[in-house]
Amino acid sequence: MIHHLAIIYAGNVPFYYIEPSSDLLSYLVLVVIEILDQAWFMGLLFLLSGYFLPSSFERKGLKLFLKDRAIRLGVPLLVFTFVLAPLTYFIGVPHIQPSLLARKGVALPLQWGAYFSAASPGPLWFVALLLVFDCCYAAWRVAARKNTAGQGGTGRGPPTYRGVIAFVLILAAVTYLVRVIVPIGLYVWFFPTLSYLPQYASFFVIGIVAYRGDWLRRVSAPLAKGAFAVAVAAALVVVPFTLLRAPTTFAGDGTWQSGVYALWDSTFAVGLALGLVALYRRLFDFSGRLWKFLSQQSYAVYVIHPPIIIVVTALFLQGVALEPLLKFGLAAAICVPACFACAWLVRRIPLVSRVL
Repeated sequence: MIHHLAIIYAGNVPFYYIEPSSDLLSYLVLVVIEILDQAWFMGLLFLLSGYFLPSSFERKGLKLFLKDRAIRLGVPLLVFTFVLAPLTYFIGVPHIQPSLLARKGVALPLQWGAYFSAASPGPLWFVALLLVFDCCYAAWRVAARKNTAGQGGTGRGPPTYRGVIAFVLILAAVTYLVRVIVPIGLYVWFFPTLSYLPQYASFFVIGIVAYRGDWLRRVSAPLAKGAFAVAVAAALVVVPFTLLRAPTTFAGDGTWQSGVYALWDSTFAVGLALGLVALYRRLFDFSGRLWKFLSQQSYAVYVIHPPIIIVVTALFLQGVALEPLLKFGLAAAICVPACFACAWLVRRIPLVSRVL
């Protein structure tokens, strides 16, 4: 949600509504938020998805597992694609500055023919890709004919310094090669970040391995702290360097800059994943009423947040005269509680909580 609000007020990539900042400092701050987010947070979500996958498969069996995936992933994907995405598009696009619309080739008023271009998974590309990964895992389990209990501690030992370094280097090399063909920012079908596919797929697999070896509990704190420190230090060097040079040279196409960027975002993703695991294990290993409430609503928030943030930014805040960063902060302060409140209400509809 915060990532998408940064996109709205930076206006540097396509979205349902954008209000580009004319202030250079505000623009750079918002772009840095996007860069840092994009480098790691989706990869970590795939890792956590993979971590909880084996126990779900073993508890439910193949048929029930696939049925559950169809309901929990397939239904929200279809509803968003054919209902919420067009709704969000029709709310937001008419409020974009006419000069920006002309650049996109969008004519107003919108006709119903625009529905077919508006009907897309949008931010739920993650759900679509996760559904593919889950089906691949199910196929692998069937082909391997394995019925291991999958209890923690029965798999490989926790990662070592040498293993982490080797993984980062291999991930960076594969990412660099993929970006020769699919540079950052290139949409492939409806996927906006397929240039990060090596990270997403490898983190998903690592999540499965981590479950087998109980890595979230066993990974060493010094290793996690060291990886986190390296990730932060690398960001302090590479991100300003990226902003000072032509950003497109870091996107891919086989440039040396894209190799540096692939090495950085691989390092950053792995370092933050390890660091956050250690941090949460030490400080947040409990379940209070607030945490339980937020956890229960989080998936619904992810599915329904696009139309909510577009209503807030395009309809209510567009005419508010504030500095871009203050407006971004105000939008976040309104949208975060609003999305959780709406998610709670939506989940009270009969059968919706079974899906969301």
